[in-house]
Amino acid sequence: MNIFNNLVETLGSASFWINALQLILSLSLLVFVHEFGHYFFARLFKMRVDKFYLFFNPKFSLVRWDPKNHKLQFFVKNPDDDAEKGDNNAEEPAVEAQASHPEQAAEDEQDEKSTWRDTVYGLGWVPLGGYCSIAGMVDETTSAKELSEKPKAWEFRSRPAWQRLLVMIGGVLFNFLAACIIFAGMTWHYGDKYIPYENATEGMLFSPCAEKIGFRDGDIPLSADGKELPVGNLQALLEAKQVKVLRDHKDTITINIPEGYLLEANAEAEAEQKKEHPQLFMDYRVPMVIKSVQNGDGAAKAGLKAGDKMLSVNGVKTPDYRDFIEQLENNKNSTAVIAYLRDGKIDSAKVEINDGGKIGIGVTNPDEIFKVKYVDYGFLPSVKIGFQKGWNLLVDYITMFKYVFSKEGVKSLGSFGAIGSLFGGEINWSFFWYITAYLSIILAFMNILPIPILDGGYVLFLLIEMITGWKPSEKTMDICLRIGFYFIVLLMVFALGNDFYRFIIK
Repeated sequence: MNIFNNLVETLGSASFWINALQLILSLSLLVFVHEFGHYFFARLFKMRVDKFYLFFNPKFSLVRWDPKNHKLQFFVKNPDDDAEKGDNNAEEPAVEAQASHPEQAAEDEQDEKSTWRDTVYGLGWVPLGGYCSIAGMVDETTSAKELSEKPKAWEFRSRPAWQRLLVMIGGVLFNFLAACIIFAGMTWHYGDKYIPYENATEGMLFSPCAEKIGFRDGDIPLSADGKELPVGNLQALLEAKQVKVLRDHKDTITINIPEGYLLEANAEAEAEQKKEHPQLFMDYRVPMVIKSVQNGDGAAKAGLKAGDKMLSVNGVKTPDYRDFIEQLENNKNSTAVIAYLRDGKIDSAKVEINDGGKIGIGVTNPDEIFKVKYVDYGFLPSVKIGFQKGWNLLVDYITMFKYVFSKEGVKSLGSFGAIGSLFGGEINWSFFWYITAYLSIILAFMNILPIPILDGGYVLFLLIEMITGWKPSEKTMDICLRIGFYFIVLLMVFALGNDFYRFIIK
């Protein structure tokens, strides 16, 4: 019964549907880019592409456009596959095309390598991917039995190995380029705005997992393995062997990071996300500084003013605004002694706290307390930074991928639920584009893995062919694709099971 209630609660939450819509939008864009990469190189080498679809279309299509036969259809039942291929390859439709467009017909007769009009373009109704069906290629849409005995000049299998290789890596290449372009666009539009660690005068807050290996609240990170630690690059810290921090604004401390510590930190982060107030591994420690005082409430009555920095509540120190809020909650509906700093002098006042744990103050933002660094970039520098970010993210993901084969890594595997949760349950376009670029890198890397049915499986066979001269038969490719398909299905079922356990059962 609890599982059913959890399922109903999940499906009934606005954040679930916000995440789902953002996930569909993001993956739709990335799948289109990926398949267009294959299409681009196939057409570059004049190969015939039978179908180009966004989303899968079992039984029927939402939109189907056949430019060669001048047909644009909506909500149409799929023609029989053989008949459909006949539409593109048979002579009768070609005769009709000649009658309507004799110049184009003459061009088609002269160019046996096919044109873009030989492709049926469509939009399916199952938003889980898409496909680019290239003539003469054994893939998830075409088996070895469907290929004619004699290869045609415009078929995939008739082309040199280097051309087929470029077709297969086209999707991965375009996904990587898409991530770099997104990062470049974000850099050009938003620039950079951040608080350097050295400007965080109050230091950082650390989670229990971080404290266990030697970090202390108030530490200011200086370097990771001797290199400057970029703001926001937590993985560089977690992957390092040694991290240096400034403690108490005077001592430089070296903290040794245990091997494989990244997984432990990720596990803690996952557990924290389930809490009402999750705690980050490392976050800025921001003091409570009053920005405004509301007349008639406790702060105004006690004489507190804008600019006052809160130090403690009833003797309990509150170096971070979250500590201050917590102490107000603990002392609500009472009068508490609050110590504060004003013009370099410490003072205190008795302040009435209402039954909601409030004293009637506005809070100063962190970028008004600490010195913020602003950086604007022109077009060309943005492009350079975009490619640097894309490459660094790819390297970081490859480095982290080794943990997938550990016990903890297997537990962390997830599918659509885990990916959708990355969007955070709200609409934030800058964050949406960042996650989309991140997913584009993941899609590129996962597809280049040497597993049959993935692009990397084809690439592996093509490299063997280019090195040894041995070309696997269509039947061999068909068998390998089936094995790869079942492996991917089992992996997906396992990942979906992890999602169900993580988000519904737990």
